[in-house]
Amino acid sequence: MFVSQRDRDVLRALVGEYAEIAALPVQCHTVDLWRRLNSLERVRPLIWVNEIPWQEMDVDGELQLQCEDGLCREIEWQLRTTLYQWRHLRGDMVVEPVLFSPVVFTETGLGMDQKTDLVRTDDRNPVVSRHFHPQIQSDADVERIQMPEVTLDEEATQRNQELLTELVGDLIRVERGGVAGLWFAPWDILITWWGVEEAMMDLVLRPELVHRAMDRLVTALMHRLDQYEQLGLLALNNNNTRIGSGGYGYTDELPQADFDSSHVRPIDLWGCATAQIFSEVSPAMHEEFALRYERRWLERFGLTYYGCCEPLDTKMSILRTVPNLRKISMSPWIKVDRAVEGVGADYVFSFKPNPAILAEDHWRPEVARAQLRTVLEATRNCVVEIILKDISTVRYEPQRLWEWVTLAREEAERVA
Repeated sequence: MFVSQRDRDVLRALVGEYAEIAALPVQCHTVDLWRRLNSLERVRPLIWVNEIPWQEMDVDGELQLQCEDGLCREIEWQLRTTLYQWRHLRGDMVVEPVLFSPVVFTETGLGMDQKTDLVRTDDRNPVVSRHFHPQIQSDADVERIQMPEVTLDEEATQRNQELLTELVGDLIRVERGGVAGLWFAPWDILITWWGVEEAMMDLVLRPELVHRAMDRLVTALMHRLDQYEQLGLLALNNNNTRIGSGGYGYTDELPQADFDSSHVRPIDLWGCATAQIFSEVSPAMHEEFALRYERRWLERFGLTYYGCCEPLDTKMSILRTVPNLRKISMSPWIKVDRAVEGVGADYVFSFKPNPAILAEDHWRPEVARAQLRTVLEATRNCVVEIILKDISTVRYEPQRLWEWVTLAREEAERVA
């Protein structure tokens, strides 16, 4: 593969800066904090920002891509966003001294595509409103859900790694990547084929059809996981990989004692599951139509994370039946006192502040601080991570987010 001298120069400059940051002693200190937190030790609350509206964040061209080659641009974007976050949104992020070369594979899909109406408020913003046209109305429709077939392109994967090693291997360690973050949200998929209101009504009106659809969809997703394992696509995530909708996966408890580096298994990894659309569904129905199926996935993994945007403060009775559960999402819509009582110090309290504070007409840092302080005071006896995510907009004022990270760190240190 031919790479221009300009692309080489751009990547080498960025990798050089990246490698210097990765070598800082603070990285080891922060890794230790995450490892202790994930072991349920009460360290100060740790802070991480994700799901950033990058289209609004550029300052002085920091995020402007300069490379021309496709692979080089992919790596350049990864480097530029990481360096940007380190400069402006650091929190408790970790930069590892390694560059992962992407593995190349294809999948045949699940057999159904979304039929969707979109409404946009900002043409640059990928966050849109959707209306889903129902496609599952009978057993015949359920049968349209297909078992995905995965194909590894070993030649392209090897070519990527050789190219990146040749370009920057003298500056940083280059390793083969893989599938480390496995997002398991079958209900996120199912409602795009069923419709939101239609699916919620059919939990009552046509429960057997819902069960058949969930069973087939989860079977398909498990089939894909099996192929990831067989093809050697899985990669360890006990590092600075995002776990579920939460923070990093640093832990001494993974991989398993009998781990073989040539064959990464699900049991060597963190797993996750969520049923976000079940916000207003009772614990009994959540168990029947979601967790009952999600257990088939969760039990394959060494440690697990549960939840995302759905309030789970009323669901702890069913979540405590998941034996390998370690971290639980606590969304902005929980009742904090009830959540604290339910979670205690038995799980990581993965708190999600409401990102709407960043989208208001005028930025009010004093309100953001007060909101955080209230939760941090209530969770003093919990093991807490603060994960700011789902940031649809900062009204093209990135400094709002910079300031939020600074005040969040101040509040976390205050209660430490």
